[in-house]
Amino acid sequence: MQNELDYDSQREVFTKIVKAGKRTYFLDIKATKGLDHYITVTESKKVNLNGKEVFQKHKIFLYKEDFEKFSETLLEVMSKATELNIGESSNSSYAGDVHFEDL
Repeated sequence: MQNELDYDSQREVFTKIVKAGKRTYFLDIKATKGLDHYITVTESKKVNLNGKEVFQKHKIFLYKEDFEKFSETLLEVMSKATELNIGESSNSSYAGDVHFEDL
């Protein structure tokens, strides 16, 4: 069991935390046994479940062969979202209000 704990602690290469309101995002670089690096993005938020506060987590894994495509696409989508949000203030009929909680 101790070896598993040592391995898990060595797998964590780099971590950044983003606190955003009720959510916290963890962006981690981890290493496989073969020392290939991959990224995990975890969203954690506190929710009330049957009167008890618990943390709900969602995680995606991003592997090295997808880094470039993912990065390019994420930047493109973020740029478009910024553009739409700027235009939204002058366009009150915009119907794109999406709340991730509703998905």
